[in-house]
Parts: sequence; structure tokens; C-alpha cells
Amino acid sequence: MVSAELISRARAGDGEAFKELTQPHVRELQVHCYRMLGSLQDAEDALQDTLLSAWQGLRAFEGRASLRTWLYRIATNRCLDARRTISRRPAKAWDVPGLQPPEPTRLGEVVWLEPFPDALIDGLFGGPDLPPGPEARYEQSESVSLAFVTALQLLPPLQLAVLILRDVLGFHAAEAADMLDTTLDSVNSALKRARAGLQQRATSSPDHRPPPAGGSAGEDALVAKFARAWESADIDALVELLTDDVFTSMPPMPLEYEGRDVVAGFYATLLSSGRRFDLVPTRANGQPAFGAYVRTPGGVSHATGLYVLTLAGDRISALVRFENSVLPWFGLPRSLPSR
Repeated sequence: MVSAELISRARAGDGEAFKELTQPHVRELQVHCYRMLGSLQDAEDALQDTLLSAWQGLRAFEGRASLRTWLYRIATNRCLDARRTISRRPAKAWDVPGLQPPEPTRLGEVVWLEPFPDALIDGLFGGPDLPPGPEARYEQSESVSLAFVTALQLLPPLQLAVLILRDVLGFHAAEAADMLDTTLDSVNSALKRARAGLQQRATSSPDHRPPPAGGSAGEDALVAKFARAWESADIDALVELLTDDVFTSMPPMPLEYEGRDVVAGFYATLLSSGRRFDLVPTRANGQPAFGAYVRTPGGVSHATGLYVLTLAGDRISALVRFENSVLPWFGLPRSLPSR
């Protein structure tokens, strides 16, 4: 229960009281903004706008809803404003000198997608203080996965907001309508269309079994096989780990490849060039990930990017490569001694 004394002090301009009121919710609000925007940098900007708006508008908080609900209302609307006004990160051209990529099977639409470090999620979900509401449909780990966040970005703004508020956070329909200043009928209609939109993108492939639990022996074994195959440039071993409909993308490059043969050909081009890599494990979006470093004759490996793996049973169903500029978010250096 929010202390009336804290609210009174914050309304009087006490910054420490305001911080004490909002700090328990900051990380979950950051995750919420990330789901809405698909970009960690944009999410951080939206979070700061949310906190500033809350600070300036605290006198408008009447306590009819919880402080957490009030903050989510502000954050959701700041994110909707951002989607209308911010300049999205533009697509970039292929950036590997000396290598010509194969013809892509399709061009990516969400080139602004960025990974979310697990260090910002650890301990946030599953605790007694922040359970999803009674109407939530998605597991918390699924709700930050790259595939889910990517699919969200393709929804119209109202559908996106309603689906997150209802199916991820579990707010009641009436609460969502109040937070979005719209009608109950509008919320229900938007939710129905959003669910249909996500269903169209969902895969029904028999290859897509549930992933092994994070940190389990099954996950560790699969990830270790991938690292060995990649570092030794063993294309055959790598291909053995892939599902038939494996998918790879490289935001902000719009090139996307789908299908085992096509993806294998792409990575064969990359790994058969004589370049060799060192991989440093980390985690992003609740998924195993690696910082990739290309070895140089000088004995130093230079960062080339971050790979995030989506697992399906004992196979890999997707690999998403991000630019090396994201590595500091994961505590990874730009270079390291070659092994």
C-alpha cells in the first residue's frame, strides 16, 4: 500500500519521496516500454518521459487505481506518443567487407529491433510482488522473447497496447479502457484483432517444441554444441542443430533468411571465408546469446556483433544477429585476446 505520507511529501517537491514511490516499478516499466517499442534505447527514453510526467502530474493521482496502474497508464500513452513521433532507426546496408550475402528470402520490417539484457530482467518476474493479473495469457519469459516482441511491432498502436495490457500484464478490460481513454467495446475489438494478427505469424511446425528451461542441462548442452560448431567453422555440425524452418535476421540490416538450406548457405559464406570467431556467452530476452569476436593476426579478437538463439527442443529455430554497438549493454568488451 502506498503511503499517504510519501505521496504528500512527493507532491510537496520531495524528490527522494518520489523515488521511493516509483523505484519498485521502474524496471517493470522499462520492460513494458521495450515491448511497446522494440528498442532498448527508445524504451529508456520513454521510461524517463514517464517518470517526468508522473513527477509533474502527481497531484492528478487520486488513488482510485493503484500507483502501479497509474504509472502503467502514463507509460503506455508515452509509448504510443513515441510510436507516432520518434524517428525509427533506419535500415543499413550489408557491412561485412569482402563478402557478398546471398539473395534474402524476404526483407525485414522491424529493422529497429534491439535486444534486451537478461540482467535487467533477472528477479523481476515470478516474485510475489509482481505477478501478472488474472487475465494474462503469456508466460513472462515468452512475453520478452525476440519473436514475440518482433510480432508486437507489426500490430497497429491500439492493438499493441491493448494486447500487452490485457494478455501480458493481465489488466481487466475496463482497466485497459480507462488507461487508454477509450471504450470497453473498442478494447475488446482491438484485442480480438491483435490476437488474430499474432496467430497469423505463429508457427505450427512440428519442429517447434518447447525450448529447454533456461540454465538447464539441456539448454547448456545445445548451446555448447552451437559454440563448438561456430568457433571451429564446422558447417555440417551447425546445420545439424537447425530446425527445417530455421530463420535468421540481422537488424538493422533488413536481410532475412528462412529454411535450413538457405540459412546454411548464408553461414557457410560467412564461416568459409577463413574468418574465425571467439564466442562469449551471455543472455538476452530470456534466451541464450553470444558476443561474437573475429580473430585477427595480431592475437586480438574484435567484436562483430551479438547473436541471440531461439531454441526449440534440442534444435535452434532462429538466430538473430545485432550490431556490436549493443555489446556494452551486456557488459561485453569491444575486443579481447584471441584464444
